[in-house]
Amino acid sequence: MSDSIWGYQPTAGFIAGTDLTGWHVEATDGSIGKIDKHSDEVNSSYIVVDTGVWIFGKHVLLPAGTVKTVDLLEHRVYVDLTQEQIKGSPEFDKDKHLQDAGYHEQVGGYYQSRRRV
Repeated sequence: MSDSIWGYQPTAGFIAGTDLTGWHVEATDGSIGKIDKHSDEVNSSYIVVDTGVWIFGKHVLLPAGTVKTVDLLEHRVYVDLTQEQIKGSPEFDKDKHLQDAGYHEQVGGYYQSRRRV
């Protein structure tokens, strides 16, 4: 795994510049939704997943370090988390995530503690 939770793992297969918007996201135990927004900025890469009816109206911010595999042919992103781990994630705040470094630390800390080593 990469050292930073906010960077794609070298083995994930992500190609910089790929637009992931609308791609399906799969947890280790099933589908969680579609990508609503993403960033591939160095040390600040993430995906925002619209969970739709799975978690009623909720969006989740997933640091790029949680991405296990990017399937370029199937337009699917696989994360190394369970649905329950994602469901228990800190509430997504669309304003804080762009402006508050403490928010990124909170979200990053939550997922960092759940990474498989």
